[in-house]
Amino acid sequence: MAILATRRRFQRLIGFTLVALALVYFLWDQGPFSNYRSSSFDWAKRPQAHPISQSDIIPLPSLAPRQLPRIQHDFSKQELTDAHNTTQRERRNAVQDAAKRCWEAYKEFAWGYDELSPQGQSGVDTFGGWGATLVDSLDTLWIMGMKQEFADAVQVAERIDWDVTTSAELSLFETNIRFLGGLLAAYDLSGEKTLLRKAKELGNMLYAAFDTPNHLPANAFNIREAKQGLLIASRRESSAAVGTLSLEFTRLSQLTGDPKYYSVTERIKREFEKKQDKTKLPGMWPILIDLENGFQTADSAFTLGASSDSAYEYLSKMYELLGGVDPVYETMHIKAMDTVKKNLLFRPMLRDNDTDILFSGLVLANGAGINELTAEVQHLGCFAGGMFALGGRLFNRPEDVEIGEKLARGCGWAYGVFPTGIMPETSEVVPCRGEDQLAPCAWNESEAGGGRKSGGKFPIPFSHVRDAQYLLRPEAIESIFILYRITGKKDLLDVAWQMFESIEKATRTTFANSAIASVNVGGETAKINSMEVSFGLIPFALVGGLYMLTGRLQSFWLAETLKYFYLIFSEPDLISLDEYVFNTEAHPFRLPKPVKGGFL
Repeated sequence: MAILATRRRFQRLIGFTLVALALVYFLWDQGPFSNYRSSSFDWAKRPQAHPISQSDIIPLPSLAPRQLPRIQHDFSKQELTDAHNTTQRERRNAVQDAAKRCWEAYKEFAWGYDELSPQGQSGVDTFGGWGATLVDSLDTLWIMGMKQEFADAVQVAERIDWDVTTSAELSLFETNIRFLGGLLAAYDLSGEKTLLRKAKELGNMLYAAFDTPNHLPANAFNIREAKQGLLIASRRESSAAVGTLSLEFTRLSQLTGDPKYYSVTERIKREFEKKQDKTKLPGMWPILIDLENGFQTADSAFTLGASSDSAYEYLSKMYELLGGVDPVYETMHIKAMDTVKKNLLFRPMLRDNDTDILFSGLVLANGAGINELTAEVQHLGCFAGGMFALGGRLFNRPEDVEIGEKLARGCGWAYGVFPTGIMPETSEVVPCRGEDQLAPCAWNESEAGGGRKSGGKFPIPFSHVRDAQYLLRPEAIESIFILYRITGKKDLLDVAWQMFESIEKATRTTFANSAIASVNVGGETAKINSMEVSFGLIPFALVGGLYMLTGRLQSFWLAETLKYFYLIFSEPDLISLDEYVFNTEAHPFRLPKPVKGGFL
């Protein structure tokens, strides 16, 4: 009997030990302070209405990542004075102070809500009610050294229930870039495993957007219909909405080892590739694409601006994230940029031809070689400078780096000529015309006179301001930041500082920062209350829900705009362009290195 009792005690001891080890493993896996809570609906177990068989899953590339060309300027060889470094630290601290101020306002008045209404000092839910600003700002908090604020936000983020939402229908695009991108980047930076678990939960939910008859995604993500497998891809979807999923889904596959996320966006890439030379402007894709009927690209409008922008941005960035082993992305990028240079880029008519700048406009093409360029300037399109420069470095195209710099400086110049020191949302300028629309042209006073289209008074050579708002957008400083990191040209730091000072002066409110109604007025600016919106001539259907243009403190103010300002004034090795690739919401994903069995 004693032997049996001893044996039972020994068995119980083994059992307790195993339970304790399992508990320790679970807690260690979540992180030392985990408060993780699973969502109430497990999307991974949802039966698919249109199943993708295991044999049809496209695996991640098995080739080891290549050694990519150096992207960043070699700052180690650049002699900088103590005064210069002190100035940049002071500027960086000023940006950090602005971020802290806005974060505290969000925490006090809108904690857990998607966004803050700075005029109403209240929270508003605009992206499902999951705390868009909180999740979007996680990596900003980490980068700026606000570690306690980061820890506080993680405790909320790790308990998000994706099945409890204020919106019956979501934008797949917005949810992907803000929430999934935000969680993945915060994990890449901090190593907090609960963030990756929460990202995987969301990834499984967004994967249901591809459960359509043709497996092309439904950007209008109706949660009830998604659960029942009733989603259908749109007949008129923006190219950006469908083309801006690959970076996030691929990074999720790299981190989890599950190829299904990469696989569905790889199928989209193959559709883009097939249609690239068959559109009305070969080399580019129109703003709107018919996904329901098999990725039809019959529309006539082409731009790098609203509803198209990030579809082009992700070509070179996917090449980076995959370690340069998929040459299709290089080919697609080069074709697109060559078409843009030939058809969309133009030089504004300037009194001073020493000001060497470019803009990207809008083209209407009939498919028979007649392409009509509108010299439209969108703030959204200001990202193109960084895109050209990044691709120029990656693919050994130095002329594209030069193009990128001219585009970035164009937006910097546009900031400087308006009374507030900020460029408008959408405008038109008088372009140089001729066989070479990128070359300087003679000044023509009568042709370049400002404000002639609408009777308004705008800085010459602006002929029209369709939408005079500034919505706290990041695209201009994004390109200035990238061009500084690539070229090392110190004057770009002064351009960035002038932009930041102008934005702070024009948008600052008692507690945070607000969008303003017009950049074309001197003195006190009119802050925009929520829902006081002017869309100019861009119809909402065309914007496709990519950006809800209101007076709210958009989550991208902290996630993008202030992050880029902070980084340009920080040490260049902080989030190096050779170590990270930014998604379109400025979330940095760590470029993977080859390890046995996958990626790191």
